[in-house]
Amino acid sequence: MFEQKTLRSEVSFQGHGLHSGKPVSLRVLPAPPNSGIKFVRTDLNHHLIPARTECLGDTRLSTTLTRHGIQVGTVEHLLASLAGLGIDNAQVELDGPEVPILDGSASPFVEAFMEVGLLRQESLRDFLTVLKPVVVADGDKRLAVFPSNDLRITYAIDFPHSAIGYQEREFRVSRSTFAEEIAPARTFCLYRDVAEMRRQGLALGGDLGNAVVVGDDGILTGSLRYRDEFVRHKILDLIGDLSLVGRPIRGHVVAFKGGHRLHTTLVRRLLEMPDAWALSAGRESLPSQVVRGFERQKAGFLPGQALTA
Repeated sequence: MFEQKTLRSEVSFQGHGLHSGKPVSLRVLPAPPNSGIKFVRTDLNHHLIPARTECLGDTRLSTTLTRHGIQVGTVEHLLASLAGLGIDNAQVELDGPEVPILDGSASPFVEAFMEVGLLRQESLRDFLTVLKPVVVADGDKRLAVFPSNDLRITYAIDFPHSAIGYQEREFRVSRSTFAEEIAPARTFCLYRDVAEMRRQGLALGGDLGNAVVVGDDGILTGSLRYRDEFVRHKILDLIGDLSLVGRPIRGHVVAFKGGHRLHTTLVRRLLEMPDAWALSAGRESLPSQVVRGFERQKAGFLPGQALTA
């Protein structure tokens, strides 16, 4: 649990980008201890882009990393898969500008990683343990992280569409919970928004096989994998965005109507407040009274209750 991990062998994927529509080949390779997650654009002189907040780029409808003018887009599902399985070190090589969307979920990545297996490494994991709340908001959208001895996520969404509506879900994120309850949830969109997205050069590779598309009269892509697949996918995205901290987080994240922009704003704000967290090897635990001390403040994030921050 406390040792760093990488893959036992490389894994390959073929597909196309959700937004660019461009074909891409991708390999995920083992990496040494303490190297973290790094993307390598093999089509551009093996340009390296670390999966860290300092490389954050565009966050419209996905998360993009950029360094020296070169980018890699839609990284969140792959990053969530690595983080959800506890993989600390990996080199991701791709020959295009965007990670392949595959079926719109993280399951293809998770299944491939679990098939080759994980390798324990000699170095210990470096956990970021939250010591006091950090809060960000944008209008009625809000996101916070509170002290906890593990990673917990409570997420609520509220869409003005009868097929989605209000959904709320909470998970203690573990390897099994991620693989079974979060990873299969697919990205989604409203059909009425597709034309505008494509006018902006987005969703050019989207289709009914890699997204849940919601029409005026209901789901256009068959049955859902879960009744609340929409909020589960938001949790998946959040896990990927949180991984840009560069180390596993021990904290309880509470979100209402968030998205990539707010997720990454929280990550940046957290790192800008070094008095709000501490680094440890994970064996230390916060006193239970510290963890319980913020229950009322967490409840303030739920719809219909006052936000206290």
